[in-house]
Amino acid sequence: MTATLHTAPVTVPDTTDQRVVRRRLGPGHRIRFSFWFGPALALAIWSIGSATGLIKPAILSAPWDVVVAFQNQWVDHDLLGNIVASLQRSLVGLTLGVVTGAVLAVISGLSRFGESLIDGPIQIKRSVPTLAIIPLFIAWFGIGEEMKVITIALISLVPIYIHTHNGLRGIDGRYAELAETIGINHGEFVRHVVLPGFLLGMRFAVTSSLLGLVVVEHYNAVAGIGYMITLAEQYGQTDVIVVGLVIYGIFGYCADSAVRFTGRRVLAWRQTLEG
Repeated sequence: MTATLHTAPVTVPDTTDQRVVRRRLGPGHRIRFSFWFGPALALAIWSIGSATGLIKPAILSAPWDVVVAFQNQWVDHDLLGNIVASLQRSLVGLTLGVVTGAVLAVISGLSRFGESLIDGPIQIKRSVPTLAIIPLFIAWFGIGEEMKVITIALISLVPIYIHTHNGLRGIDGRYAELAETIGINHGEFVRHVVLPGFLLGMRFAVTSSLLGLVVVEHYNAVAGIGYMITLAEQYGQTDVIVVGLVIYGIFGYCADSAVRFTGRRVLAWRQTLEG
């Protein structure tokens, strides 16, 4: 009599490197200094067009003329003071908008009663451009610094609220149940769920604050990059206008890079295609 030997099936572990799969299906390895490829190409086209006369100085000043205008503004027209004034307005308004938007989003996202009071007005405000409310703000607050800061804050508030609130409400309910099962407290849950959406909202808020800054600095400002651009427009100085636009672009890029860098550090536990 022959005994039959039954063996348990052998489970072969999956040795597939998830990082390889992610790179094969995703955008690939990060390229150093890749952000500068596009701006460098645009600068080259701008330089060639200016040098060959295809781009007229009356339409767009040549890059070298912009550099000279930057030097003149720095030495003779207090460019540093204008930069500091704009940064101060933007920072105060952005901080006020971010804090208010995040608090409202957490209250609305974690409470049905809070949502019934907060979400409706925010969504209505979302459909009404803040720049269209500026005449009303001028009637309420005048044309001083208060109006400018409040406008920037209101513009910044909406993207922070939307993305943070979506981070709270868009999570799969099973994850919330799992978090309760393993004993994750409210603070940890909010930090892991809210932070990704909050940081995404920060990127939009930074851009929005600069948009608001450009507009409000045209209203009775006595300092700031927008004030400099307004004067240059009156005198037809396109090179100075471009100087102001370049500075706005540097503001936005530095702020966005800071947010992205912070996100990669504090969310290092997330495996995303960004790498």
